[in-house]
Amino acid sequence: MIPEAFDYAAPTTVEEALTLLAQAGDDGKILAGGQSLIPVLKLRLAAPEQIIDLGKIAGLSGVSEDGDSLVIGAMTSHHVVANDPLVALHAGLIQKASQTVADPQVRHRGTFGGALVHADPAGDLLAPALALDAAFVIAGPGGTRTVPADDFFRGLFTTAVGEDEILTEVRIPKTTGWGSDYQKFTRVAQQWSIVGVAAAIRVEGGTIAEARIGLTNMGSVPLRATAVEQALVGCALEAAAVEAATAAAGDGTDPPSDTNGDADFRRHLAGVLTARAVLAAGVA
Repeated sequence: MIPEAFDYAAPTTVEEALTLLAQAGDDGKILAGGQSLIPVLKLRLAAPEQIIDLGKIAGLSGVSEDGDSLVIGAMTSHHVVANDPLVALHAGLIQKASQTVADPQVRHRGTFGGALVHADPAGDLLAPALALDAAFVIAGPGGTRTVPADDFFRGLFTTAVGEDEILTEVRIPKTTGWGSDYQKFTRVAQQWSIVGVAAAIRVEGGTIAEARIGLTNMGSVPLRATAVEQALVGCALEAAAVEAATAAAGDGTDPPSDTNGDADFRRHLAGVLTARAVLAAGVA
């Protein structure tokens, strides 16, 4: 189908984009990579009067370091994130999850920040960002503010970014030297995750000293498996011990039931994938 007619603007600064967004009000939409918005427009599930394309704002793209944090611009493509040496060194979990996003075409066009703001519970970047305690820098009419991952994901397709605000960058505490892995279960290649598990661990002498576990598509928002993280601390990096510590990863979650599997199946699968992810992280 063909989208409804709309006005198009391509600002070159965040300030200009915010002004256009304020002027458009409820009739304006931000265009990042377009991999979520364009299909919605073509199906006429949305009909904004104003599209504000962030693609020409150079300062919103790129990967850099700032002390103990890795900074990823919101408009950085999945392909860049998946192949950037700084991401590989300091946030390996983000790199590995980015490599699983959709297909090469989407990874070249889609953006890191766009996927996070879209907040699809089956999206593969939400749980890793939550597990690594990412912080989200948001620009708005009153200036900038920083929101921790725990407060960023508010509900289904809903985040802390207001209608008059723009996500500019994501700051991720470095986990240099940690092992990591992202396990994603799908029925067919390049599908949304039926269940996904993001795991990052720090190992000392064959024993897990710290663990971060995030769950994908186990509720309306990404979830942190804190009980499993605690159970893994002090655990030997051996299959039997890890499987025992991670078996309850799905407890207390509220995953959907659909043609891909019911909630009980997904809870069981979460435990299986968490064990696999932790053991793979131990050799990564």
